[in-house]
Amino acid sequence: QVQLVESGGGLVQPGGSLRLSCAVSGSIFSFKAMGWYRQAPGKQRELVVDISSGGSTNYADSVKGRFTISRDNAKNTVYLQMNSLKPEDTAVYYCNAKGFSANNYWGEGTQVTVSS
Repeated sequence: QVQLVESGGGLVQPGGSLRLSCAVSGSIFSFKAMGWYRQAPGKQRELVVDISSGGSTNYADSVKGRFTISRDNAKNTVYLQMNSLKPEDTAVYYCNAKGFSANNYWGEGTQVTVSS
């Protein structure tokens, strides 16, 4: 059973920073890709960024230059560093893992609220 556990969400002022973590049960290299998605109230879940097992990244235009995905292979953890946060970044952020056999796994999500 694959488990993804997110942490690091919270309330931050506009212009502030947060770092989200996603701890994975098992090696992150057992997945085709790892990523972060978000869902704001009344909106569909959208891709924020993902990273392939080979290290290629794919960022949403709205976060390019502000957010950075990284991974610690030894800790089986994926991070999302979020800088210059805006109110429109407010959402529940979900960690995602895509298996090589088209399996798709999700964490339970962590709330990020950007407000003054």
